[in-house]
Amino acid sequence: MKRFTWAPLLLLTAAGATFAMSSRPGLQPLRSHAAAQPVPVVVELFTSEGCSSCPAADAALREMGTEQSVPGVEIIALGQHVDYWNRLGWKDAFSSAQFTERQRWYAQGFGTGSYTPQAVVNGRYELVGSQRAALAAAVAKAALAPRAAVALARATDGALTVQVHSLPTGTPASTVQLALTETGLSSKVGAGENSGRLLRHSAVVRSLRTLGTVAADGTFAATVPLVLGAGWKPENLRAVVLVQERASRHVVGAASLPLSGVALH
Repeated sequence: MKRFTWAPLLLLTAAGATFAMSSRPGLQPLRSHAAAQPVPVVVELFTSEGCSSCPAADAALREMGTEQSVPGVEIIALGQHVDYWNRLGWKDAFSSAQFTERQRWYAQGFGTGSYTPQAVVNGRYELVGSQRAALAAAVAKAALAPRAAVALARATDGALTVQVHSLPTGTPASTVQLALTETGLSSKVGAGENSGRLLRHSAVVRSLRTLGTVAADGTFAATVPLVLGAGWKPENLRAVVLVQERASRHVVGAASLPLSGVALH
């Protein structure tokens, strides 16, 4: 069930990295080939611990991400907890006005209101996040679109090296964004619509920020430090990089890299 509300727009906070190529231009995700790499597809779930409709969506995305149930696709989950439910009896410890603003930015593009639980697939499709069959179909469809090559590398000093190239022909101005996600998080809710429930979350976005803009020749390169918050568990962390068109909001490239074993400074 959609739970509608309007919220206000911001964008994006941070992230080390063995060389991992996570996407290839022109790769068709549903074609069987032993050497083919899975096509990364980003599913952003706008959710809240204060919303009774949200646990089902969290469960759906958590299971899809764990099982990687869409053939030929790497589902990259970005659970973004909005803050507009906090005034209704329970403050979500993972919520941020930043995620509320990002959802609002998407809502402007889709011409819809903001609601929970809302899933946005590669910035192209939006739907109720608990609709598993529809979500899987949107992921498979998104994987067929042309995409850029994105590579992440682990540096010995704990920095993350990001390289982007081969943007699809005609791609307009695009930004490169970096998210840190953490899995294995849960909360015992003490008030509000989910009072008394133990909620287990899909990968929670801990930080999200813009690294820069793709150059006119379709390339981008940067080395960024990895900064963790107190209490974050490195063994459960993953760096996710998105290449996103500014105007259309389409994600035209993505890659992810687990951060377990990274030297942190």
